[in-house]
Amino acid sequence: MIQTSGTGRSLAAIILAAGRSTRMMTELPKVMHEVGGRPMLAHVIDACREAGIDRFYLVVGFAKEAIISAFSQEPGVHFVEQREQKGTGHAVQMCKEALAGFTGDCVVIAGDMPLIRSETLRNLITAHRAASAAASLATTALADPTGYGRIIRDAKGDFTGIVEHRDCTPEQLSITEVNPSYYCFDAVAMFEAMDQIKPNNAKGEYYITDALTILRAAGRKVLAAAKVPAEDATGINSRAELAMVNKMMQARVCNHWMASGVTLIDPDNTWIDGRATIGAETVILPFCYIEAHAKIGTNCRIGPFAHVAAGAVVADGATIGPGLFAAFDATGSTRPAAHPAGKKTVQVVRRPPAQSGCS
Repeated sequence: MIQTSGTGRSLAAIILAAGRSTRMMTELPKVMHEVGGRPMLAHVIDACREAGIDRFYLVVGFAKEAIISAFSQEPGVHFVEQREQKGTGHAVQMCKEALAGFTGDCVVIAGDMPLIRSETLRNLITAHRAASAAASLATTALADPTGYGRIIRDAKGDFTGIVEHRDCTPEQLSITEVNPSYYCFDAVAMFEAMDQIKPNNAKGEYYITDALTILRAAGRKVLAAAKVPAEDATGINSRAELAMVNKMMQARVCNHWMASGVTLIDPDNTWIDGRATIGAETVILPFCYIEAHAKIGTNCRIGPFAHVAAGAVVADGATIGPGLFAAFDATGSTRPAAHPAGKKTVQVVRRPPAQSGCS
């Protein structure tokens, strides 16, 4: 458990990963569906870790075995089972025993938000601690806030509560400032408030948002001032949204490499795993697929229609494209196509024949 510089307070995270997405028509836990070649939950854990958190409590339920199998070797990860999914507040309540004696700050975040950035979490934690708040939440403004809890403020603009979408009045439905569902709590205050939550809502569930109202009514400070980019608030509830978030993640990856001196001729038709590395002055032509941990050197020319396999090493100055088949060993030295067994190779997807209708 780390001590955050300047505060002496420890940090932990509760990540909500127990739900089943009926709209996705899947037998997998929603958080195990991939974004950018990795389970979306992995991106959330990474963002929390980069924000200075090293103690994680994953609340699991539906098809929990898949999550436990995938993340049991991750440093600092603990699993808490929510046998019945009775809402977000209930999920946090399930962690009370696991966090017994913990007196630091606790970030609570949904596991289906892979676009969350560590900078956003750091800002939330910093604002929470600067205000000595019992609870803090991020907010954002959305052009279409359908499905999100609305932020309610009084005439002075102070936060008074959150109303979930299905519980909103027509007037409240017009509010565009929403709750993207990540919070930072004083852990002791959090569990005290969770014990008082009642399922007084349309779904009959225990909402974590009610804990904010309870704390505020008790005279504790609740902060709702950490405005975040709308992109960071994007969750996933359907396969169409999964495809959309994959595109958004790819745009981030491509923009990163272009800002680092790599030329992408057509970013919209290029797929790069976020764990690949590419050297400066390399040119990536359209319809290329670059897998995890591939290492592409400087001044290379890749594609079009190239598939760089996971873990492959491409030497500086190499050209990989249609009509070519090259293999590279772990040192990046070029070898003939007849490559020794067990070595990673770079595979090339050849251009389809003209009669196929694809040119």
